[in-house]
Amino acid sequence: MIIVQVKENESIDKALKRFKKKFEKTGVLKELRSRTAFEKNSVRRRNEVIRAAYRERMRAQEEI
Repeated sequence: MIIVQVKENESIDKALKRFKKKFEKTGVLKELRSRTAFEKNSVRRRNEVIRAAYRERMRAQEEI
């Protein structure tokens, strides 16, 4: 369970933003979406390779 302490004189919007950030870090929503449809292992590996290549290209562009 995610707990966000609302500080004194803190707006609800800021507390909600902190909650959303913590929730995103847990990866619950990402896992839920991945479980909605079965994905073969070969397809999963292929997607991981594609994502890794994309990240490498982005890092290479940043270095330039």
